[in-house]
Amino acid sequence: MEREEDLYPPVKALLEARGYVVKGEVGAADVVARPSGGGDADDPVIVELKLRFSLSLFHQAIARQAVTDLVYVAVPKPTGRSARRVARDNLALCRRLGLGLIFVHADGRADVKCDPGPFRPRQSKLKRARLLRAFDRLDGDPNAGGTTRGGVVTVYRQDALRCARYLAEHGASRGAVVAAGCDVPGATTLMRTNHYGWFDRVDTGVYALNDAGRAGLDHWAHAAPDPIPDDK
Repeated sequence: MEREEDLYPPVKALLEARGYVVKGEVGAADVVARPSGGGDADDPVIVELKLRFSLSLFHQAIARQAVTDLVYVAVPKPTGRSARRVARDNLALCRRLGLGLIFVHADGRADVKCDPGPFRPRQSKLKRARLLRAFDRLDGDPNAGGTTRGGVVTVYRQDALRCARYLAEHGASRGAVVAAGCDVPGATTLMRTNHYGWFDRVDTGVYALNDAGRAGLDHWAHAAPDPIPDDK
């Protein structure tokens, strides 16, 4: 679809099938519909048409909520590699804004993905617990907010730094010894997985720090967690 007006016939047909009388370009609205045989007390439906999701589309739709609670946005159904993510994220945004969402398909069919209405997102106790656990495990405040992912100091990286520092100080050691010595319960698994390439297995369950690990310790020295006290 190359023009916004190409969206109008499918949207009009959809609303007419729901029992509305539909007209285009009424006042500032792209599409206005009223229940067939309804009175002035019935809320009109307003639909804003756009060829793609954009901030201006949501601004327009929110402005129409001053007229009616029944506001939809209509766009061509997203296609391509990121289509599923685009559809999912914008559907969630519509729900949180109290807007309805209509997808218009290439074959001229339109369908409603959600209707307007109040929405309260469900909070995940699991995600909350995971976030707070990561907060508590992160030593200090090593990241500036907004840092890109490649430069972020995660709990996992700090655990790897703890293991690397222990090996640098004590030489090749069994995983269980490293785990106890630097307070990283998953030290054996971390060194075996070797996500950063810092560790070499020198015997069954025994690991040593390699040159990449020493370079990692130098590179991330600013973010290294405090040492574990000897009497811990």
